[in-house]
Amino acid sequence: MKKMKMSQLLRGAFFVLLTTMLIGAVTSCSNDDDDDNNVNGSKKSHKVVFKAIASSGSNIEAAVYGIDGNPTTATSLSGATWTSPEVTSETGAYNANVVVNALGVDASSNLKVQIWVDGELKKEGTSTGKILSASASYVF
Repeated sequence: MKKMKMSQLLRGAFFVLLTTMLIGAVTSCSNDDDDDNNVNGSKKSHKVVFKAIASSGSNIEAAVYGIDGNPTTATSLSGATWTSPEVTSETGAYNANVVVNALGVDASSNLKVQIWVDGELKKEGTSTGKILSASASYVF
């Protein structure tokens, strides 16, 4: 039963992440004649790292992360911390997204996900409970 719930949770989280990435990809393709005022930094590439930190005794099980419409799924994870490999965004990339699932010890367990861009923490998301699913999205 535990595996079935986690599988359903992972599928739901993946759907949310994929939808967010697709919306970001479509939005970034919109016709914008005012390209000179782009202050979000999407005109250059970025070094992106995704991290997750769970409370003591919790177990991180899966992560879905990526830039624009290019998700990567990491399964069979374990432990209370996880860090993705560094991902280099393409020039013109719109957003970075992450969803991480974990099992907590009890209802007060917590999970924090982070998006680091060019060495700077840009976005965090949190979750609390026994079944944990935290997400974050950052627009360049």
